[in-house]
Amino acid sequence: MVFKRRDRRPIWRMIQEAFWPRGGWTRAFTYVRHRLRRLPDPPHRVARGIFAGVFVSFTPLFGFHFLAAAAVAWVLRANILAALLATFIGNPLTFPFIAALSLGIGHSLLGHGWRPEDHKGVLENFAGAASDIWNNIIAIFTPAPTQWGNLQDFFFDLFLPYLVGGIVPGITAGVVCYYLSLPVLIAYQNRREGRAKARLKKLRRKPAIGADGGPDLP
Repeated sequence: MVFKRRDRRPIWRMIQEAFWPRGGWTRAFTYVRHRLRRLPDPPHRVARGIFAGVFVSFTPLFGFHFLAAAAVAWVLRANILAALLATFIGNPLTFPFIAALSLGIGHSLLGHGWRPEDHKGVLENFAGAASDIWNNIIAIFTPAPTQWGNLQDFFFDLFLPYLVGGIVPGITAGVVCYYLSLPVLIAYQNRREGRAKARLKKLRRKPAIGADGGPDLP
């Protein structure tokens, strides 16, 4: 295949690069910023795409952030590629802070009075949910009973509070990124358009070359 990597990365390298990209997070952020500025779309559509990607990063839809960002961008008539790139705001370095903030707000809004000692740990919740899913798959082919207790704990302890609590900070962060990026995108596109017009004007000023090799004068 044309786009297939020639050097297949080992699993440990893929995990390592998920937490620390090749070249570091500064280089990765610079690349995303560069791509966002050069997207061929009006600034307000690109900025709306950034809002969509940032907002979705505050949801617990791990593994589906790209699809969710594309869907939100489509609804907002925003640039979908900008939305996909903006999900970069959610990464292994920021997710712990996003999760803690969203869970705290979510449990408060739902009236749970979030106290870690009253709930299972995050890893325990994920492990329990995975165990129930596996057991329920086995139950399809065997007489074993289905189990939903751990999935129910996962939903009410983590997923629902995260989903509800991520709305407020997600919208807030998205709006901030929208208004910060919009003037930058406008200035960049205006400057780029100005340079293109200047080059075109310069080309038009050059005299045409006649058949004898000299200027084609009237």
